[in-house]
Amino acid sequence: MNPNLDRLQSYPFEKLRKLFEGLAPPAGLDTIRLSIGEPRHATPAFITQALIDNLDGLARYPTTQGSDVLRGAIAGWLERRYALPAVDAAAQVLPVNGSREALFAFAQCVVDSRGGAAKVLCPNPFYQIYEGAALLAGAEPVFLNNLPENRFGSDFDSLSESVWRDVQLAFVCSPGNPTGRVLSLQEWARLFELSDRYGFVIAADECYSEIYFDENAPPVGALQAARELGRGDFRNLVTFSSLSKRSNVPGMRSGFVAGDAAVLKAFLRYRTYHGCAMNPAVQAASVTAWNDEAHVVDNRRLYREKFDRVTPLVARHLKVERPDAGFYLWAQTPIPDTEFARRLQGEYNVTVLPGSFLAREANGVNPGAGFVRIALVAPTAECVEAAERIAAFCQSLP
Repeated sequence: MNPNLDRLQSYPFEKLRKLFEGLAPPAGLDTIRLSIGEPRHATPAFITQALIDNLDGLARYPTTQGSDVLRGAIAGWLERRYALPAVDAAAQVLPVNGSREALFAFAQCVVDSRGGAAKVLCPNPFYQIYEGAALLAGAEPVFLNNLPENRFGSDFDSLSESVWRDVQLAFVCSPGNPTGRVLSLQEWARLFELSDRYGFVIAADECYSEIYFDENAPPVGALQAARELGRGDFRNLVTFSSLSKRSNVPGMRSGFVAGDAAVLKAFLRYRTYHGCAMNPAVQAASVTAWNDEAHVVDNRRLYREKFDRVTPLVARHLKVERPDAGFYLWAQTPIPDTEFARRLQGEYNVTVLPGSFLAREANGVNPGAGFVRIALVAPTAECVEAAERIAAFCQSLP
């Protein structure tokens, strides 16, 4: 067996299950789960219907590159969303089965571990796929702490030149999971400069990009930043996006990778052997989803209402602010985060995720320790009820 499998940590939700062993929450309180980032808004009917209408596609093998129509729909969305000039749908766009599998596979394609010194940069706290992808590609993950004193930003200059020389792949998550932080144009400029100097590829995870609060100020995206900074060829940059959060279809497993044509050409070659072509019916339904924005605007409205109601209730007792984007509250706890989560579950039947489960110790600190991630994915009434229970729990603490 691959010895690097033994280096994988338990996934956060497995750690959470063990943390809750032996608990018996009050029988009179229904469980409210705000621990997992699974969208629970209704899937738009027109997407479901498009899936049904195209089930005859199951009779055909799909191509790894996906249909021209799907790639064209994605390219068109990128142009509209990020004010980009013509995106080459044939060379700069590749459909994938959700961003998760693509993020993992991308590291296997990019990393050259033959010298034994390959490094993969990860934000910290982070989406656990980044670490697993790095380890199983034979690379060493390097964690860049996102701390409250820096508004959870990434201080790229805190890494030494000797570390940067070995970095082959840099994962960036903007809007961030779990912090909701959006990278600024200045941060992108610095990362691009480092990429040019040291030759690493940037993988921008943007699966939360369409959940934001001001319709007139959407988060800047990686490709948008590249173009504004004079990098219209998107050299050494690819972005990963998905319909899961945007369109409430996590079970469709539909997303895309876009950016540097040379990098995507190599990734496509990898994927033809990987065997991960998208279901033709899912492709057809995805086209309808990428071509419609009305349902996305309505989706944001629902999240905005929840944040408007829940954030003040939680902020009275925990240090927390509404994020730049995304659907998480990243709340600082008055007691250790694992104790907070266990007691909240045991006493009030509300599930949140300890921040320490989402991070690794780096430079002597676990930047997730002392925080919990609260996913506002449940219906508004449930989220408000959970916030009231959290408030009651905090008031019971000494």
